[in-house]
Amino acid sequence: MATIVNVHDAKTHLSRLIERAHKGEEIILAKAGKPYAKLVPLEPRKARAPGLVKGRLTEAFFEPLPEEELEAWGG
Repeated sequence: MATIVNVHDAKTHLSRLIERAHKGEEIILAKAGKPYAKLVPLEPRKARAPGLVKGRLTEAFFEPLPEEELEAWGG
């Protein structure tokens, strides 16, 4: 169940509320008694491993684009 906290109290205790959200608690911020925003934990980022896409870049990848291609992209 979410905890509802008014904005004034949230300003005063923001660090504590962030810690609680980080631990998995859902915190609802209310303004004038109405739900306004929600503090929730972020999903942990997965580490990226280089080289997962198959294929290789050829030297052609690094060559300048033809003028008509550049114009089509607004360049």
